[in-house]
Amino acid sequence: MVSLLQEAVIDMPCVSPDGKPTKSGIATLSVLKNGALTPEAVSEKTGQPLFKVRSGLRELIKAELVEQIDQTYILTPKAIQLLS
Repeated sequence: MVSLLQEAVIDMPCVSPDGKPTKSGIATLSVLKNGALTPEAVSEKTGQPLFKVRSGLRELIKAELVEQIDQTYILTPKAIQLLS
């Protein structure tokens, strides 16, 4: 069963036009707070479909909030500061 938070983040982009993370972006950043994850793990932990996670990660990279290292993604210092 999908939670209300998961329902709210499924259809939204991860970064708003002003460069700030949306609810789905915050959900993705929050799961990355504990360390590097693959897109599949982000999808599992957030309840977002994998194609949405991949798209969102690309947006978060462009916003300089996430970095890709091999097949995993980590938070940038900018994202860490934003989440604190």
